Amino acid sequence: MFDQLTEIFCDFDDFCKEVVPNWEATLLECDKSAKKPTKQEQYGPSCGLCRSEIMTILVMYHGSRFKNFKTFYNGIVLRLGRCYFPKAPCYERFLTLTKRAWLLLTFFMAYRFGSKTGVYYIDSTPLAVCHNKRINKHKVFRDLAARGKTSMGWFFGFKIHFVFNSLREIVAVQMTPGNISDASVVPKLTQDLTGKLFGDKGYIGKKLTQSLLERGLVLMTRVRKNMKSLPMTIDDKRLLNKRNIAETIIGHIKEFSSLRMPKHRSVINAFTHVVASIIAYPINPLSPYAES
Repeated sequence: MFDQLTEIFCDFDDFCKEVVPNWEATLLECDKSAKKPTKQEQYGPSCGLCRSEIMTILVMYHGSRFKNFKTFYNGIVLRLGRCYFPKAPCYERFLTLTKRAWLLLTFFMAYRFGSKTGVYYIDSTPLAVCHNKRINKHKVFRDLAARGKTSMGWFFGFKIHFVFNSLREIVAVQMTPGNISDASVVPKLTQDLTGKLFGDKGYIGKKLTQSLLERGLVLMTRVRKNMKSLPMTIDDKRLLNKRNIAETIIGHIKEFSSLRMPKHRSVINAFTHVVASIIAYPINPLSPYAES
């Protein structure tokens, strides 16, 4: 774990040094006539950690196979990693600092998207925020989550939609409520892509296929029993047969990270951990030459 710590931190630190000054310059200034608050009044006690250190800890957690962040922070960061984070605060204080990394992690995720190879695979995965029996009592994501249905049954929560390239890198990602259909997000999710896009039967749609084709993206899926087979080359059939690699990568991300929404009591912290888990995928990626 610690053998990649320096590399991860340097990536985040270089990114923050380049982005943060320009980002802060675009923020609206406070009314100059008003009394300028002191640093302690504005931000509270000094956090002891810079933004890049907070981002590093979050991404390390999701690349560590730990399923409980409190155990990871108290055992790894405060004990084994104290020499790397000498000013790390207590666990409760760190939770309040997590929100400071949300936007920067989102920017970094978009900055590190994979290359455009011309061959892409699309799929989605559900993120339930509670058990179905507790939907009426759930409060944290009540105004954001929605009921959805997958091949495994009904759930209450969100969906994460992924697009991967032929090198098994993440090219695009979008998070929606659970009741949003997979096909409806495709135009926006793939707006900058051209080439061939392979998906499952959930993306079947004549209008969708036609609209994508007009801008240079060919959508290919398997057909249902009452539909005629589409004309495909041998090469296209081979690529379509490898479509399940998208499910394999998503399962790989979930296995290494802790994408468990029910444990969160803060919306911002929950979304921060979701982004961190996606960023952590390149730490333990699937090899582009591994069997699909």
